[in-house]
Amino acid sequence: MADSSGEDQSEAPEGDTSSPVTAPEPEGTQLTDLSAASAARGLFESVRREESPDPFSSRIAEAGDDDLVPVRTDRRQGLAFWLNVYNAGAQLLLERRPTLFESRLRFFRTPAVTVAGVDLSLDDIEHGVLRGGRSKYGLGYLPRVERTGLDRAYRIEVDPRIHFALNCGAASCPAVLAYDPDTVDETLDDATRSYLDETVQYDAERNRVRVPRFCLWFVGDFGGRSGIRELLREFEQIPPESSPSLRFSAYDWTKEPRRFEG
Repeated sequence: MADSSGEDQSEAPEGDTSSPVTAPEPEGTQLTDLSAASAARGLFESVRREESPDPFSSRIAEAGDDDLVPVRTDRRQGLAFWLNVYNAGAQLLLERRPTLFESRLRFFRTPAVTVAGVDLSLDDIEHGVLRGGRSKYGLGYLPRVERTGLDRAYRIEVDPRIHFALNCGAASCPAVLAYDPDTVDETLDDATRSYLDETVQYDAERNRVRVPRFCLWFVGDFGGRSGIRELLREFEQIPPESSPSLRFSAYDWTKEPRRFEG
């Protein structure tokens, strides 16, 4: 989850544009026949199990245009691929360059993973792809100016549930789940429901509800404040006919890596 608070950004140094740090790939570990979605899931699982991610990261880095056709053309394939790549890349960045988190601007702009020869930061993946090219500023209503280096065909129409699925290593981030194309929507529902159950505070007497801070940062992704209320009704956080005023919880940026679900 990217920081959209704007705090200290005027004094923060520019992002590190060096390539993601990877160890040499062992002989015989190239997985050239593995699909892009399977490679992304393998990358995620290797990070979770604290095994070498290099065979999977190499497969993703060296993927050709044909390998990524499903990621560009099938919404479920794209969602599962990029959610796994983001969450794995964030954990690897936290592990390999732990001091970067001290400057959130640098952390989110530093290359975290390479896809088809293009070095991508967490900001590139979240805002350039998963949010369909929307800016991290402007409450979700402005287009993103920065380019990812990928074709626009990779962009996915924003689904607000992604905000309950992305983990950058902060204490307030949701726990991390693995995503498969066939069940990505069901798993996103599970992630959304779990996080809302943990964080939403509804006060019927005062007719108000407290929700996660990123609902404010990206209110446009939810369809405005009415869209937030509709999502809360859908996931049974507020009564069906209610329309409470919204309050937004503070975000805890304490570094807390490796919060995997289960």
